[in-house]
Amino acid sequence: MSTPAERYAAFREQQAGSGPALTSFRGLYDFALDEFQIDACEALEAGDGVLVAAPTGSGKTVVGEFAVHLALEQGRKCFYTTPIKALSNQKYNDLVRRYGAAKVGLLTGDNSVNGEAPIVVMTTEVLRNMLYAGSGTLAGLGYVVMDEVHYLADRFRGAVWEEVIIHLPESVRVAALSATVSNAEEFGEWLGEVRGETTVIVDEHRPVPLWQHMMVGNRLYDLFANESDGVLRINPNLMRISRDEVREAQARGRRGYSRPRRGPAANRPGVIEKLDTEGLLPAITFIFSRAGCDSAVMQCLYAGLRLTTDKERHEIRQLVDERTAHLPDEDLAVLGYLEWRECLERGLAAHHAGMLPAFKEVVEELFTKGLVKAVFATETLALGINMPARSVVIEKLDKWNGETHADLTPGEYTQLTGRAGRRGIDVEGHAVVVWQPGMDPVSVAGLASTRTYPLRSSFRPSYNMAVNLVGQVGRVRARALLEDSFAQFQADRAVVGLARQLRKSEQALEGYTEAMTCHLGDFPEYAALRRRLSDRESELARQRGAARRAEAARSLEELKPGDVIRVPGGRRAGLAVILDPGVKVRGEGPSPLVLTAGKQVKRLSPADFPVPVEPVERIRIPKGFNARTPKDRANLVSTMHAKVGDRDLGKPPRARDHVTEDEEILRLRRQLRQHPCHGCDEREDHARWAERYHKLLRETEGLRRRVEGRSHVIARTFDRVCGVLDQLGYLEGENVTQEGRRLAKLYTELDLLTAECLRAGLWDRLDPAELAACVSSLIYESRQSDEARNPRIPAGPAQEALAAMIRLWGELESIEEDHGLSFTKEPDLGFVWTAFRWAKGHSLDAVLTDGDLAAGDLVRWMKQLLDLLGQLRDAAPVGSKVKENADKAIDALRRGVVAYSSVG
Repeated sequence: MSTPAERYAAFREQQAGSGPALTSFRGLYDFALDEFQIDACEALEAGDGVLVAAPTGSGKTVVGEFAVHLALEQGRKCFYTTPIKALSNQKYNDLVRRYGAAKVGLLTGDNSVNGEAPIVVMTTEVLRNMLYAGSGTLAGLGYVVMDEVHYLADRFRGAVWEEVIIHLPESVRVAALSATVSNAEEFGEWLGEVRGETTVIVDEHRPVPLWQHMMVGNRLYDLFANESDGVLRINPNLMRISRDEVREAQARGRRGYSRPRRGPAANRPGVIEKLDTEGLLPAITFIFSRAGCDSAVMQCLYAGLRLTTDKERHEIRQLVDERTAHLPDEDLAVLGYLEWRECLERGLAAHHAGMLPAFKEVVEELFTKGLVKAVFATETLALGINMPARSVVIEKLDKWNGETHADLTPGEYTQLTGRAGRRGIDVEGHAVVVWQPGMDPVSVAGLASTRTYPLRSSFRPSYNMAVNLVGQVGRVRARALLEDSFAQFQADRAVVGLARQLRKSEQALEGYTEAMTCHLGDFPEYAALRRRLSDRESELARQRGAARRAEAARSLEELKPGDVIRVPGGRRAGLAVILDPGVKVRGEGPSPLVLTAGKQVKRLSPADFPVPVEPVERIRIPKGFNARTPKDRANLVSTMHAKVGDRDLGKPPRARDHVTEDEEILRLRRQLRQHPCHGCDEREDHARWAERYHKLLRETEGLRRRVEGRSHVIARTFDRVCGVLDQLGYLEGENVTQEGRRLAKLYTELDLLTAECLRAGLWDRLDPAELAACVSSLIYESRQSDEARNPRIPAGPAQEALAAMIRLWGELESIEEDHGLSFTKEPDLGFVWTAFRWAKGHSLDAVLTDGDLAAGDLVRWMKQLLDLLGQLRDAAPVGSKVKENADKAIDALRRGVVAYSSVG
């Protein structure tokens, strides 16, 4: 262990190599900087851009803060961009504490604070919009920090990062901060091409070591045993538990229990108590459901869990009351305030998007202060705000992705467990996976030890982007700019590999051609005849199969209840009586419900009948027959056997093909026999080479199409987008029309539909509340596919406007289809009634109950609606009714919980 004097000497020596800005910057911190932080700061001070890829919690933001420091020293501006408003608010407060409110501004969709300050924190969208508008605020800009830049892989918002990187003035240095990605060098190479000299710094070392565990019952096991030969070995105790579980499941199967025994839901209070005993709190437990997070907190509350001291409880109550003082008492009652505060005072909280933002921020603040000890959160917490813990608990290794239950990827697992281990507080972090029945320690180890998290571009040109670019630099230059995107860079990289593969395939084809050369004649011609004959025979076989299936389906349609049939094959082969012909059950053909000779009631499908079926007998089904009653089933089967008796029904009918010789087949066979190569002794040898040639040729043509498809793919999409805009009159060649300039102000996923609604005057007759209701359909996305099937909508003008909007969407979809595009999704009416009621002034209780909505969702969608209404107000013609009503709608919506701003 070195002495304080030795450590200070080492620190001075380390400082000696730094530039003056870095030396003064280091004095702001009471800890020594890591090597990767120093390398990145030195690159920035030398005039390079930087890309820093490092684990969560490693201190990447120090590099961003150095960019701020450099800008102030040089008398220039620095924009600090983040992907989400919560992160912007957090960073704004951090920088205000360091530099004072006069030097720091904030620009998000909700807030505009001191926008001309030398340091401005903003969401990336705000900077993108500034660049397109040629904002004067850009004057003097020297540095842009892009925090969480790996967001450019985001399917919905990722394109914004690339737009900013491409369009920033050349003089601006970019400090890009990313989570650890496996293709950081590739991303850095692209940054170098579009931004100039860029230093790539990858640091995979976690400053706080992470230990992996599994919790089985009330026991905590290390996932890995001692490392040997540099290889991590899975804990043999966990492997034994897994094997015992498999054996037990097999034994149950032998005893006739086909289903595996489902384990009880995770004993959440027990897990938290165990972590508390082991000194592993505070912890974040990731549960991939909002209801699950809320339920977990209540389970802990009802279990009497209390994790705080009297002093901490007093401090929590004081802070909670202070932070929520602005909210009306009647709203607090609706939001379950007292119960929520009681849980917080016990050190327990949930954190998810359904919560009121004010409540979420209180949870974040209390957790960061160490007052809340156990938070149950959805995975959105892992994507943005700085809220590290000593431990992270993961209950399940799969989650619902909107369509299906998908396994966690190694990248997602790394992102979630990256929260474990607080720098400067914890000596080590802990990741705990809760054992569930059927869980495999090998799979968990695979997630915990894999570090593949590639960054893939999600960039594509949009209508708004096209009119903005053409307006600024013209169509030709805009096309060239888009070729600079990371998406095209990655496509071109892929093309290099594909082209190499294509060249190898073409060389192999030459070799195959040589191998099948025949001295008697043209063997490729002979092989083509053989292939045509084979294709024709296959086609006829398919036709016969289809005819048989159609005949079998027709025979099923003629069955009646009481018909006794023989099921021809499969697991249900044998006698069965028809209970319901099932003609209208599904769209795939008749699906009869039968009672089998084994007394089972089964729904059969057309696939169970490869041949037509005929009743072998008919019995009467008693009037009171109940298929769920074992006795009724047994009686009916006895009746069936008595009626059919011991008759030998023979084997089930087999499918017979009545093959009549086809003229085309006869002609091809004649040609084959007459071909010179037919008499070659090595004919079958040549034929094998010909078959390989044909297969490789198909693959080669597919490769060639892929190469052609990836070359200039972004520019080709841009051409199609411009084609739509030309047809609709937003562009005229190199010029942007007046309508196009209006579209340039609309930054929303449904930008073109919004502009078309404005142009068609669909909203001219609406009052402010009706306008808010209609515009909400352009921003809202139902969480479940069936949520908006029968949405409630206001009668009168709003109903007519919405119907016209849907018709207009249909027309746009048709135009897009003609141009090979599919950008514009259908308006979603799921938020219309809620927006209307809130704009009309109804209470929070009434609106949440009526809309079956969580408070956090209400606020989030209202903020997005306010943003789009603000854009409409700016884009609508001067003096128009829509402009006036958009302004009034904004005032009507911005009240109560929606009006609250956390910035201060």
